[in-house]
Amino acid sequence: MIEQQFFQMLQKKGYFRHHRKVLLAISGGLDSMTLLDWLYKYREKLEIEIYLAHVNHGVREESDFEEEKLKKIAKKLGVSIFTSSFSGPFSEQKARDFRYAFFKKIMKEEQCTALVTAHHADDQAETIFMRILRGSRLVHISGMKEKQKFANGELIRPLLSFQKSDFPPIFHFEDWTNQENHYLRNRIRNEYFPLLEQEDPQFRKHLIELGTEISQMQNALAYLTKNIELTNLKEFQSQPYFVQSFLLQTYLKKFPDLQVSKAQFSDILAILNKQSNYQQPLKAGYELYKNYDSFEIRKISPQSDLKVDSILLKYNDIVEYGNYRFSFGKELHGKNIQEVFVSRETEILLRHRKEQDEIILNQHHKKLRRYFIDQKIPIDQRKNAIIIEQNGKILAIVGIVTCDLSKSQKNDIMYNKLYIQNLDR
Repeated sequence: MIEQQFFQMLQKKGYFRHHRKVLLAISGGLDSMTLLDWLYKYREKLEIEIYLAHVNHGVREESDFEEEKLKKIAKKLGVSIFTSSFSGPFSEQKARDFRYAFFKKIMKEEQCTALVTAHHADDQAETIFMRILRGSRLVHISGMKEKQKFANGELIRPLLSFQKSDFPPIFHFEDWTNQENHYLRNRIRNEYFPLLEQEDPQFRKHLIELGTEISQMQNALAYLTKNIELTNLKEFQSQPYFVQSFLLQTYLKKFPDLQVSKAQFSDILAILNKQSNYQQPLKAGYELYKNYDSFEIRKISPQSDLKVDSILLKYNDIVEYGNYRFSFGKELHGKNIQEVFVSRETEILLRHRKEQDEIILNQHHKKLRRYFIDQKIPIDQRKNAIIIEQNGKILAIVGIVTCDLSKSQKNDIMYNKLYIQNLDR
């Protein structure tokens, strides 16, 4: 029987080996009702506890009735069911985002470590074809994965090797909107596939095989490049363009909510092959950060409204500014202490750099911007650099350089010290 094949497949692949609480996304259609039936039948052998999650999209008049019926079925089976209703202008993407946000919420609240969906082989073929039509990169044409990280656990699709025609005729709801062709997936299912299968009855099968072959190729490339430190710029730039492209695609997988277009992907690749520092917002709250040695894509840190632009120190003052403690005239003890010669007669200004800042080095005035470039100071250090200024002159940049005016006690003006301690925050 088909359900026994399903159970044997679950055992072989060990989908639930590390999961006890499992959340099943249930629509009420034949695929999800079949999955519920099979998982429920083998729940004790699989050693899992089943929870149900249903989203009422409110698109059809039957939606409320179906929700109530699913609640009754859940009660009869003795399993918990959680429901939510979608509201607002409907689109496939908005509905999908709403569903998965709801699933994450329930997983966290109920401490479920696996979300199980009823995507099957037909869905897989449609997904691959849809991505081809939309010009997706090769990595995405491999289709949906059987397992992937999701929320606080995994998203598991145990039916991807089964076709809808494999499912037994059990109780389920028919969604008549699946017969409408307003959405691309419906047109693929109802119009394009039947037409293409007149040319080749195995068309869906071939699409799935294509996705599998692409996935295997991606795995092979990942294996062959596993020893490359891809965020090391020198190592990255030493690779041929096509290897760089694969490495960047691999790196972008770490950020599933960052959807980069082909044009943006090409721009990022071009930026990574330039030598200079770079920092640029991307989308979804991410930025590309690149210094002379490495690069990373990271979340943009929110800027505090309480950030202090400058601090004025009088003699004997001790203050904390940035990641440092400053003591004007009183010696600090401990590790990471820097000393700068200053005059005790004038207040000291601690601030961040300005566009026209200059510093005296080797008896020459030099623009601070040019000094940073020449010394290959990373962008983060430039932005956070703390300037020590006295009498309108820059004496030092904390942790980076000390100017000629304050390197040693050359004259009777410089007869005291500013002590600086790195707090290592």
